Amino acid sequence: MQQRDKAYSLDLGLIDYTAARDLQLKIVEDRKTGLLDKDVFLIMEHAPVFTQGLRGGKDHLKVSEAFLASRNIPLVHIERGGDITYHGPGQLIIYPIVHLRAGHWRVVSFVESLEEIMIRIARDWGIQAERSSINRGIWVGYSKLGSVGIAVRRSISFHGLALNINTDLEPFQWINPCGLTGVAVTSLQQLKHQEISLPAVRERARIHIRTIFNKDLEMISLVDLERLLHFKY
Repeated sequence: MQQRDKAYSLDLGLIDYTAARDLQLKIVEDRKTGLLDKDVFLIMEHAPVFTQGLRGGKDHLKVSEAFLASRNIPLVHIERGGDITYHGPGQLIIYPIVHLRAGHWRVVSFVESLEEIMIRIARDWGIQAERSSINRGIWVGYSKLGSVGIAVRRSISFHGLALNINTDLEPFQWINPCGLTGVAVTSLQQLKHQEISLPAVRERARIHIRTIFNKDLEMISLVDLERLLHFKY
């Protein structure tokens, strides 16, 4: 049997988007220099935020920034691929900070692996989701259930996937999600007509990460990870 590599897994709970991005960049830097010798899978939810990727323009934002400010929802321009999307409570976010070259990953197959995590989680709850030629992510019919958007710096991946579990879907009506017009967005809660246990979803996500990435996950706290990063600088 092939021996699994080890990776860190950290559940951040509900966290501000900027704080999560700053943490990612610190981890990316240490993975890039080799001072951090394990990949890291960050699992979380975000406070409400719109993020705009490298291909994004404000033409896909259907409300004014003043309207967003009145709702206390920031619009953040970031370095991942893709267009505009929404993150909020009730959404499963996974950011894999993975050394692609060391893991023999090609970018396309890596993105497909993130889609596969979401497909398997949906299947765990009896939902048949699939990829679509329309756009990256996973779909149920013509409704998008989960999105993928990554960035890569010197072979280190960051950003990742967002799967709608119990997510408030109203903010998706204020944008053309992922730059697509006439696209519906759905959630597991909407499809199953009941609230879904997020702790159960996170546990299934870790199981699928272990299988798809062939990793043994070592749970680590934020304090211990920050101490590890701090000591290495």
